[in-house]
Amino acid sequence: MGRWRPAERGAAVVDFVLVSILLIALLLGVVQVGVYVHVRNVLAASAAAGARYGAGANVRSPGAGAAKAADVVHLALGARVSDNTTCVGRLAAGAGGTTLVRVDCSARVPVLLSWLGPLRPIQVTARSLEEG
Repeated sequence: MGRWRPAERGAAVVDFVLVSILLIALLLGVVQVGVYVHVRNVLAASAAAGARYGAGANVRSPGAGAAKAADVVHLALGARVSDNTTCVGRLAAGAGGTTLVRVDCSARVPVLLSWLGPLRPIQVTARSLEEG
């Protein structure tokens, strides 16, 4: 039982390589999901901060809110992601005749596994009641 048959010699190396490839692909997939969720959360928080900033009594400008959101994305995620990010601010009608500042941001997520191709862009929207 301690002796190898000639046909099985070297089979452990092949098994190790095949299993290692699958495990590495799985690990990179999990990391990619983590990157996607992180970028989405930062983008949502940035849009919310921009909407609050644009709705402030001192600012009252949707464009300034969008610029603030883009600045926060650049600080939080760096140039690689912020170069692929667009934020647009606009006024929106709220319930009861109120005015809202709305900031829409979209970004492309960096891809770790090139064979996946480009991922769907993330799009988030944040609204804040305009102070008056």
